[in-house]
Amino acid sequence: MAAPDEHPADQPPCFSAAGGGLLPGELRAWMLLLAATGAVEQRLRSVVKQTLDVSHDEFLILCLLAEQPRGGLRMTRIADLLGRPKTRLTYQIACLQRAGLVTRESVCGDKRGIEVALTDKARRLLREASGVLAETVREALSQFVGAEQREALCALVPDLAEEPDQP
Repeated sequence: MAAPDEHPADQPPCFSAAGGGLLPGELRAWMLLLAATGAVEQRLRSVVKQTLDVSHDEFLILCLLAEQPRGGLRMTRIADLLGRPKTRLTYQIACLQRAGLVTRESVCGDKRGIEVALTDKARRLLREASGVLAETVREALSQFVGAEQREALCALVPDLAEEPDQP
């Protein structure tokens, strides 16, 4: 079996920072980053299911809500931030509500507005699982983000390559 950062002999890497294909540098760099983040997401998916018993998409909703100080977010804002169809989001929120992880309330003064917030149970579960989830992300990033991805990111955002000003 090939090492995680090696490719089988009959398969080249999907994207190379060196180029040579049809894509301009920016798109090639973006594809390198997508491949790396996709690999990290795949690794996180199973850990999220084991530790929180929710889907990855439901986990993303919980993460968005966890960053809100005690308040919640409107469902339309969650859909916008995650790039998800509102109908799919409605189903995911219903699943989270049945699990006792979120609440849904009408927004005062707006008949159609629905705000979603974490329950105390969800906050507790996220706190308990945060160490395992963070370690999973760290390990996956160290495995899948190498020199090519760093180079690609610096090519997309040249300011990242500069040293930050020291205060």
